[in-house]
Amino acid sequence: MILNVTGLTFTYNSHPVLDDIDFSLLPGELLAVLGPNGVGKTTLLKCINAIHRPKGGTVYVDNQDVLTFSPMKIACKVGYVAQRSEPSHVTAFDAVLMGRRPHVRWGRVSRNDLEIVEAALRRLGLINLSMRYIDMMSGGELQKIAIARALVQEPRLMLLDEPTSSLDLKNQVEILGIIRRVVTGHQVAAVMTMHDLNTALRYADKCIFLKDGNIFYAGSPMEVDAHIIETVYGLPVDVYHQGGRLLVAPKDEKSG
Repeated sequence: MILNVTGLTFTYNSHPVLDDIDFSLLPGELLAVLGPNGVGKTTLLKCINAIHRPKGGTVYVDNQDVLTFSPMKIACKVGYVAQRSEPSHVTAFDAVLMGRRPHVRWGRVSRNDLEIVEAALRRLGLINLSMRYIDMMSGGELQKIAIARALVQEPRLMLLDEPTSSLDLKNQVEILGIIRRVVTGHQVAAVMTMHDLNTALRYADKCIFLKDGNIFYAGSPMEVDAHIIETVYGLPVDVYHQGGRLLVAPKDEKSG
């Protein structure tokens, strides 16, 4: 088991944000964390990555409590793609190379490190932008840079906060396909937060829906029904199963 979250509780300024969260991930599994704005999705990722210290409960990565990890060990084990990345005056190549820092020995970047960075840039279609400064890039390009940086860390666990938020439809499909292949091919685990239900349920192996800081539903995307979505989001929906996939659509107000 790569990730095991048990009884996780987090409070912010005496306000409970997460309460008694439990789930686990095996190698090769991709989990989608879903729910409305402000429900604690990003907070959950930050607790897993030890950016936030939970009020209670434990987070184990490879059977070790993340709160016992040094920052460098966390960087070796967990690749984190935040929702927004602040641009700075470095090239795309150097920005991705930063992800190799946990693996660099004696401050010397090896040929292998450079080849791993180049491969990641090629995989995300960024090789022609290698020498462009990232403060001259679009939001979608910056998102790809952040994902490439996480990939070159060669982590056991990837945490992705809205990984397709700045991307058009074509790039969304491309990025999620890459994430899916990395998770399966390298037998790592991944947790991603998303707002697009249809996209998330298409690519994820498991999903959890958060409501009022608790897990309202945890299980297979194919078992998600209208009652779950309507309760979590407060929106009437229709749920269809087509070709082994689940499709969610708001109900047509005209038809009642």
